[in-house]
Amino acid sequence: MARVGLTTEGLVRAGAETADEIGFERTTPAELARRFGVRTASLYSHVKNAHDLKTGIALYALEELADRVSEAVAGRAGKDALIAFADVYREYALEHPGRFAASRFPLDAQTAASSAGVRHAQMSRAILRGYDLAEPHQTHAVRLLGSVFSGYVGLESAGAFSHSAPDPQESWTEILNALDALLRTWPTRS
Repeated sequence: MARVGLTTEGLVRAGAETADEIGFERTTPAELARRFGVRTASLYSHVKNAHDLKTGIALYALEELADRVSEAVAGRAGKDALIAFADVYREYALEHPGRFAASRFPLDAQTAASSAGVRHAQMSRAILRGYDLAEPHQTHAVRLLGSVFSGYVGLESAGAFSHSAPDPQESWTEILNALDALLRTWPTRS
């Protein structure tokens, strides 16, 4: 029987907050049970297991991030849209490191297809329409952007840029300018 006050949504939200505090990998049903002051078994009427909890947190993070990106890029095109898109990813990763890690959690094909991950891909492609990229180049560019954004914020979050000049913001700005230039002049021959 479900414990009064515990809901799947509440557990996922608490899991997202816990992931930001202690890391996504360390966020487990046992850890949430400890935080709620209940036995772990009390959570299993809301989540099946640790994988189910992590999937819920991933879906929550993808949705939250997609909403932020959508709001930031609305009405923008080209370089302005690219910068708004990238800045939201970076800000979200720095503000919510556990949730950002969760957004990269591997989902099964059916779950991924019905997740906000689809919105992320659609927004990436919408930005790239401003650069007039056709397939398969558009897919390559989407993968490049994801790699750059995830890689940069991963390194920045780990403190990799804190020991030398220039400031990480200066590098970020230069990287986005370089991406814009690359996208405008993308090589279209294989």
